[in-house]
Amino acid sequence: METILPPIDEVVRIPAPCPVPQSLAFDGEHLWIGSWETRRLYGIDPRSGTVFEEREAPGRPVGGVVAGDELRLICSEEGDSRFIRRYVPGHGFRQHEAIPCPDDTGSFLGFDGEHLWLSQRHNKRVLELDTEYRPIREVPIGEEVVGIAWVDGALYVSTWWGRDRGGCRIARVRLNAVPELEWIAQSPFAAISLARDNGRLWTNDVKKAEIVAFMLPH
Repeated sequence: METILPPIDEVVRIPAPCPVPQSLAFDGEHLWIGSWETRRLYGIDPRSGTVFEEREAPGRPVGGVVAGDELRLICSEEGDSRFIRRYVPGHGFRQHEAIPCPDDTGSFLGFDGEHLWLSQRHNKRVLELDTEYRPIREVPIGEEVVGIAWVDGALYVSTWWGRDRGGCRIARVRLNAVPELEWIAQSPFAAISLARDNGRLWTNDVKKAEIVAFMLPH
């Protein structure tokens, strides 16, 4: 019997500054959106939608996260090879710093305050990386991962099940000795990327080229 999940509680919806918004990060004040189509990164004020910074990316931005005062982004580069790139607001990408993703595949990033976490969409898993970007833990998800974010010691995961199996579902993973995965909400659209903003999460509605905030599901 199929489990009925509550819908996400959408509270904000704003136009993206670009077509095909893909990567998304929030630094406590500003949103950072990467466009798959334009291959550019945009810093915007979420209250006004004003773009205050725009840079060309070294490839197509796939996923991103704020880590301290900087951003880390996964970029799809020549031949769809995946690299972790460093971006410093106000300065740009560090062109000579390109870390290959494990198995040359990676989609989205989370940051727990110490380590980066990298999702692999088609491998249906999330990897914890050490400070040298080497995998030190694997968390199987069992479905295609299309966004991750750390919130208060738990990993929130957006997944895509396919239209015939339930579309987009949000899970919360408690990382005990054995990870505990709980399905907590359903999204009416594919929620691409997750970024924490206090008691809510930002995500992309790619087809509508809009950025959406929804309350953290309980």
